Amino acid sequence: MTTILVAAEASWIRDQVTTAFAGTGQQVVEVKRGQDVRDAVSQHAPDLVVLDMQIANMGGIACAIDLRMEAAEGRVPPTKILLLLDREADRFLAKRADADAEVVKPVDAGILRRVAKPLLGPTPAPTSS
Repeated sequence: MTTILVAAEASWIRDQVTTAFAGTGQQVVEVKRGQDVRDAVSQHAPDLVVLDMQIANMGGIACAIDLRMEAAEGRVPPTKILLLLDREADRFLAKRADADAEVVKPVDAGILRRVAKPLLGPTPAPTSS
């Protein structure tokens, strides 16, 4: 099962990401506050973390940097990070935060899936019984 963690203050962004990735073999975990991202990564070991720039008390850039530092010290599992940016100029910050990918909002389900696909790796073929 593929697990995707989405962290965003706005419910419409969490809903958008959940809708994009909802499907057989995929689970989406949602958090509303940046301070909850690290614990959620530790608990769920997601295959992908989607961080909005606007998260209640700790933005997406700060969360990405925190996850990278914590993973380097072995305190959380390493994970792929996709940042949802507010504007084109934020791409510089996403690179500095060592994000694996970034998308400038507004985004739709197709764009999210297309950008996330190489981060998630190949989809396993269905097995027959």
